[in-house]
Amino acid sequence: MTTPTPPRPRQEPRRIEQLGRVRVDEYAWMKDDDWPAVLRDPARVKAEVREHLTAENVYLAAVLAGVEPLRAKLFEEMKGRIKQDDVSVPTPDGPFDYFSRYEPGAQHPRHVRRPRGAAGGEEEVLLDEEAQAQGKAYYAVDAATHSPDHGLYAFAVDEQGSEYHQIVVRDLASGETLPDGPTSASGDFAFSPDSRWLFWVWRDENARPAKVFRRPARGSEDVLVYEEADEGMFLGVGTTADDSHIVIGVRNQETSEDWLIPASDPAAAPTIAVPRRPGFRYDLDHWGDRWVIRTNEGDAVDFKLMVSDADVPAADSWREWIPHRSGRLIAGVAAFKDHLVRLEREDACDRLVVMARDGAEQAIAFDEAAYALSLSGGYEYDTTTTRFIYQSPTTPRQWFDYDMASGARTLRKTQEVPSGHDPTRYEARRLWARAADGAQVPITVLMRRGAPLDGSAPLLLYGYGAYGYPQQPTFSTQLLSLVDRGWIWAAAHVRGGSDKGWGWFLDGRGFRKKNTFTDFIACAEHLVAGGYGAAGRIACHGGSAGGLLVGAVANMRPDLWGAVIAAVPFVDVLNTMSDTTLPLTPPEWPEWGNPLEDPAAYDYIASYSPYDNVEARPYPAILARGGLTDPRVTWWEPEKWIARLRERTTSGRPVMLQVNLEAGHGGASGRFDHLKEVALDYAFAIWAIQDEDAA
Repeated sequence: MTTPTPPRPRQEPRRIEQLGRVRVDEYAWMKDDDWPAVLRDPARVKAEVREHLTAENVYLAAVLAGVEPLRAKLFEEMKGRIKQDDVSVPTPDGPFDYFSRYEPGAQHPRHVRRPRGAAGGEEEVLLDEEAQAQGKAYYAVDAATHSPDHGLYAFAVDEQGSEYHQIVVRDLASGETLPDGPTSASGDFAFSPDSRWLFWVWRDENARPAKVFRRPARGSEDVLVYEEADEGMFLGVGTTADDSHIVIGVRNQETSEDWLIPASDPAAAPTIAVPRRPGFRYDLDHWGDRWVIRTNEGDAVDFKLMVSDADVPAADSWREWIPHRSGRLIAGVAAFKDHLVRLEREDACDRLVVMARDGAEQAIAFDEAAYALSLSGGYEYDTTTTRFIYQSPTTPRQWFDYDMASGARTLRKTQEVPSGHDPTRYEARRLWARAADGAQVPITVLMRRGAPLDGSAPLLLYGYGAYGYPQQPTFSTQLLSLVDRGWIWAAAHVRGGSDKGWGWFLDGRGFRKKNTFTDFIACAEHLVAGGYGAAGRIACHGGSAGGLLVGAVANMRPDLWGAVIAAVPFVDVLNTMSDTTLPLTPPEWPEWGNPLEDPAAYDYIASYSPYDNVEARPYPAILARGGLTDPRVTWWEPEKWIARLRERTTSGRPVMLQVNLEAGHGGASGRFDHLKEVALDYAFAIWAIQDEDAA
């Protein structure tokens, strides 16, 4: 490929001594020591960094100038599959139905309500995100809800992508915004069930949730309710399903602890439920006359359910209710007055189980080879109706209301694809790859029905594999732009996710992290053997911790890939896990290990960290994307990685970086601006694998 001259940032070797080991980082200067200020005001990034990032963006545009028409075409296709005036299914609560709607051409929705019932009534606009977003490069509402008495509406808004939020509270009777809303907040808040108080979480100067405050719902006088001393824990706040308690949740990837405040006395000091201990996890909800606790207590790797009749559910009051079964993950529960719903996952398939108080159960499952089920949260506890969403790689999202008493289901909405979608033209398959240690790794495949399996199709293989997040086989209108061009898309359900249970997660973290990478390679090799693709014509794609995955496999097996797409990639693992000022470092030591104190963890991370293992290899074409205000994967990680790759690759193929100077971890905030980023990824993949004439 003939490419323009890429940026060549200066090298300033920095010798780092740690635990008797030495590493040299020639691009350490790309980190801005005043990064917390940059999160709040991107204009404060140091000039040399901004100049270099701008040069990288210019270089990318120059290299891909020839495929700009393809990128524009992909964007228009994706945009054409979005219903411009989409409306969510109304969610009832007392006298109102709450829902959201888009106006044609709008990037952001309106939050609205109307009188409940078939007759409906005039809509009342609670929040017009599109109007609020005007003139702002970034605008994201990450949480929004009404007070239980329906008199207030609160929302947490982020205007930088930094995940520092302001919580805005509006009086719905007057339409006025109450003054002095909380700032430096996480997106987590809750009204007390009596609507008198607002509980919210404060983030410190290192962007970590550190304190829970309470204030009058219509006032601004904050009272400290809880302060977390351990910088390795996350904080959250909410209420139980039956509105009997406010719950403060404290947790990291392997340990949790809940504190309880009775709703009858919201100003009371919180009481601990069960004290934390390493490796012990639980979460709880109150179900009328008892507590329901989901826990890994004992050897319940995939969790079990316990109950307690105590006012405060101390561990010695727990009784086993739903026993642990290995391989069946109890992923969550939702409580209603007379029913409890369990979300279960087994062999990368979801199932919902509805249980009545007398123990009678109904299971909700579907027959497709690969599909996703999820509960759509509601407001009401005293109801026999729950709502779930069903979808698959070929089936658009369907919203069902399910009568938990009768078992009847009502289809409320099917996702519309305005430009048309015929599921019979596509086929989804579930394959199984044998990993190096014999583990069976699920693969979900989407392709045109009847596509030849002779290795001629370009293949995109997606992966994540971290934190226990499963790779859900969902419906994506964006993928159709690849599949309709003859591509095959596949997702590798690698270890590190919880696709096959919590043990699947545990087997892909810490000192077993390399299983994630070898699983992914095994999936690629299995697909090649089956004719779904060919070595050297595979685009591997991952974001965040999935960016770590594709960065690692690019080092391990560069011959397999024709392109690497790494979105906000966590590639500088050793340096990041050694920097205690960064938001996620102490909380994520359980996931990756602590290289500041544990020599074995240092050596293991150093053996796979993508940045530390870049060597003279024939790397494929690589596109990395980052965000200047990203508090999770800071901009200098992909910046450093691309600079080192460019110096050391022997293939001559382009290595490129795009950094959004006005967004964070999630990229652009508008629904159409986001599609432009996806279109860039896919245009790059098509160009790198097929060349720009294969549009």
